Amino acid sequence: MDWKTAALYGILLLYVTTVTGITFKIILENRNPVRTLAWMLVLILLPLAGVVLYILFGTNYRKVKMFSMKGLGDFKWLQYMSEDQKQRIKKTEYLKRQDMEATRRLMTLLLNNSKALLSRHNSIDILNNGEETFRAIFRAIAAAKKFIHLEYYIIEQGELGDRLRELLAAKAAEGVEVRLIYDDVGCWRLPKRYITHLRRAGVQVYPFLPVKFPLFTGKVNYRNHRKIVVIDGHTGFLGGLNFADRYLRGLPGIGIWRDTHLRIKGEAVDSLHIVFLTDWYFVRQELLLDKEEYLPHLRADGNVLVQAVASGPDSDWTSIQQAYFTLINMATKYVFISTPYFMPGETTINCMKTAAMSGVDVRLMIPFKSDSPLTYWCTRSYIEELLTAGVRVFHYKKGFNHSKVIVTDGLISSVGTANMDLRSFEQNFELNLIIYDRPVSKKLATNFLEDLEESEEINLHRWKFRARREKIKESIARLFAPLL
Repeated sequence: MDWKTAALYGILLLYVTTVTGITFKIILENRNPVRTLAWMLVLILLPLAGVVLYILFGTNYRKVKMFSMKGLGDFKWLQYMSEDQKQRIKKTEYLKRQDMEATRRLMTLLLNNSKALLSRHNSIDILNNGEETFRAIFRAIAAAKKFIHLEYYIIEQGELGDRLRELLAAKAAEGVEVRLIYDDVGCWRLPKRYITHLRRAGVQVYPFLPVKFPLFTGKVNYRNHRKIVVIDGHTGFLGGLNFADRYLRGLPGIGIWRDTHLRIKGEAVDSLHIVFLTDWYFVRQELLLDKEEYLPHLRADGNVLVQAVASGPDSDWTSIQQAYFTLINMATKYVFISTPYFMPGETTINCMKTAAMSGVDVRLMIPFKSDSPLTYWCTRSYIEELLTAGVRVFHYKKGFNHSKVIVTDGLISSVGTANMDLRSFEQNFELNLIIYDRPVSKKLATNFLEDLEESEEINLHRWKFRARREKIKESIARLFAPLL
């Protein structure tokens, strides 16, 4: 045997040993069997590439606790407050009304799985689409007196990005504290000079989980998908819009960018700010949570009851997935769901089908055209089984609907950053606001129904007879659903 043959056998032996070791590791993690089998197929059918894909996307950091509350551990005061609120929920007369009884379970769940504190003295404005949202955000930033804190998945150079840069630099020059966290992968296309300009102007800017060598780190798979703005502790913003021109102008060949954002005033701003300050500690190792000026506990004139639910690889539970499941499960009349990407896993799918078959009006709105071909075809693969169970599915045709909204019975609603897919549930850092308020929820339901006027309902009979090539694309994409 010559040295070339020996080397080839050596490489083959090393590869087989590596794949075998990874396979046993996946099995011993006791994951969802579907996901386990999917990764085993990838390792077997994609030599070498399968191992690289697993290193990048396969490690279960919730299991290994890589983040572990990002170095802070569980805050004792947060634990105390959540326990206190669980006891108060049992005694509160407001929750003993018949139409509020079901909310008790959801409130308690979110206190248990993510210590999502309830706050009552809030006002919420629904901001539709980019023009309304960015106008409100820029106006709030311009009026800031003490501090501006932002956390974003995507910032791109362009009309919006440039305006944000100049405004933040100007406010820093005025002596306002400006802090910005940007996701390293989401902002890969952001030029270094953009960051340099901000830092020279006095803005404190840091990336979230920087990825210097993407092929040799699993960090590329765990991204900060949050979009948070906090101004002086009294005003906050949360929703689906990033700072890139497509969020304002739309997408060529697809149409407008339809999205939903929230402006929040009152006690709930503290809840958003706790998430930002925790992430700031993670990226900067600077503890600001103990400083009273950053958590002023300001009350608004409104009386909107909310919980801010954060989830990610640093959480013990898939908090937002559990919230979505409960919102659907507790519906007695209707549940409206708008999501740009729909790959929720069997548990959520079965929950939707069960609700529809029980007589609940379950409606799902998804884009007719998408900015992501693989997720587009994967989303389509779920439609037939939903229609068969009685779920009404609509294609939004005016543009790309990126809203992440759920409304249950016109009583409870959810708006935030999490899509209805496994990546948002298990891998990304996300943040949603759960709103226990009839006027806000009914307004979101009205917006949903208005969007239905720009949509086409999918007919089960016609859908079954779609082209075979489409069914093949959907089936192939579905295989990757546990990995997307």
